[in-house]
Amino acid sequence: MQADITPLTDIMARLRDPQTGCPWDLEQDFSTIAPYTIEEAYEVADAIENNDLDALKDELGDLLLQVVFHSQMASEIGQFDFNDVVQSICDKMVRRHPHVFGAQDAPTNSIPDNWETIKATEREAGSDNSALAGVARALPALLRAQKIQKRAARTGFDWPDQSGARDKIIEELEEVGVATSAEHVAEEIGDLLFAVVNFARFHDVDAETALKSANAKFERRFRDMEDSAGARFASLSLDEKEDLWQQAKAKESK
Repeated sequence: MQADITPLTDIMARLRDPQTGCPWDLEQDFSTIAPYTIEEAYEVADAIENNDLDALKDELGDLLLQVVFHSQMASEIGQFDFNDVVQSICDKMVRRHPHVFGAQDAPTNSIPDNWETIKATEREAGSDNSALAGVARALPALLRAQKIQKRAARTGFDWPDQSGARDKIIEELEEVGVATSAEHVAEEIGDLLFAVVNFARFHDVDAETALKSANAKFERRFRDMEDSAGARFASLSLDEKEDLWQQAKAKESK
């Protein structure tokens, strides 16, 4: 049975009613709700990672509420409503899948390339026709760096092979070492991280996923160290902690 979105949009309209609505909901605007939208998207991803489909159902509902919330606020200033949002994404999906909704002989062997070509055409029709247009500034920094680099590479602005990307890491690391102020160090470390993301791209490694895995590995080993040492962990010497770290690593290799 197809679900009806009307009850949810009606609830949001009542929450935003100037006379009888919820004071908290009435105080919100696009900028104050945006962090919640991002948070809900991460909670969806977390439910997927945990393979928790019950949680995924709930989190998708929370994310849908964010869409309805933004749509309601837009409708109040006469810009668009939820139906316009649905129509917009329907039009986009049809436009970007000509091999399904267009000519029957549309090629299917280069679907990702076709998708990017269509997106590029859409950008050219907009006010910002840069190859980097549309890469959201709110993305996690590693993910945004990766997307920016991929866009730039499609224009031919890229290292010919991984050696250039590797050498750039060494160059940026050396520049960190000679930086003369806190601000300069921060800038050069940013450049170093950007270079590492580029190197990962040459190896077809998603930098965000790789760092997420490294975070999990560090946390797993660190907790093992704490469990092994108990309450005395903080008072151990660095050499003793290093021994525990090596023991934790060894356990994983067995």
